[in-house]
Amino acid sequence: MITALRNLPAPAKLNLFLHVTGRRPDGYHLLETVFQLIDLADRIDLEQRNDGAIVLETPLKGVAVEQDLTVRAARRLAQFSGCSQGVTIRIDKHIPMGGGLGGGSSDAATVLMGLNRLWGLSLTRRTLMRIGLELGADVPFFIFGRTAYATGIGERLQICPQPRRAFALLAPATGVATAGVFSAPELTRDTKPIKIIGLSRGNRVFSGRNDLQDVVFGLQPGVKASLSLLCEVTQALGLDASHARMTGSGSCVFVPVEQVCQAESIVRGVGAMPGAHSMRVWSVRSLETHPLREWALSARHGIRSG
Repeated sequence: MITALRNLPAPAKLNLFLHVTGRRPDGYHLLETVFQLIDLADRIDLEQRNDGAIVLETPLKGVAVEQDLTVRAARRLAQFSGCSQGVTIRIDKHIPMGGGLGGGSSDAATVLMGLNRLWGLSLTRRTLMRIGLELGADVPFFIFGRTAYATGIGERLQICPQPRRAFALLAPATGVATAGVFSAPELTRDTKPIKIIGLSRGNRVFSGRNDLQDVVFGLQPGVKASLSLLCEVTQALGLDASHARMTGSGSCVFVPVEQVCQAESIVRGVGAMPGAHSMRVWSVRSLETHPLREWALSARHGIRSG
């Protein structure tokens, strides 16, 4: 009998492009994007409890425990399934908050997938995605667990394979509040969709843009400066910086390259620049699938996929 799961990965994501294509009557924005998983990840431990309590041992600074997405995910799953078991959650945080990398959503998805196994619930992927959508629009993607073309509010997902890539990823010292970006009057809300056809070939996925980027630049000039720095270093190394951009609603920026050694060179170059001590920078690689995608729903463990 499994009583604890250790070191479960919760990988970050990049938006290879992000278009705002409209707005629903309820105020939610309609999006078009390609979600790409990367190997920067939080790590989560889940330990079963017999008292029914949901306990977060590692609360995040500035986030009330009751509002933490992992706690909300565990409680919603218990409510949905009728499970009387509890869980102690520990998070080893590596994904920066407010960076547009989906860290909170990914943590929630890993908790849902982990508890599906720890509590022996045998819920399908589709059911877990529906529960995840109640928590946030990005959560279903991490349970879907594949590079995806997304529409709607980000919950309509189609597999969109991409070539293996490396990325130099830079996090400025400041985060960005998503709500403020989407409420900005200057935000473009009528971008024409580019559709999924052909997005899996070469670099066509970068023919789009991030509609939120200019809004964030106006709100947080430091994000614009970070992208300029990343491009400067990339170009100084003789590499193509034309596809560099912000991910999500910011504040992280990235540039795609073909080889890990190229990303590592950019990281070293950024680290040598004045003011680099206030930033975090990584060399990361794309992931084709979420590390837990099949594990959490494996039929060998009595858990059905679907």
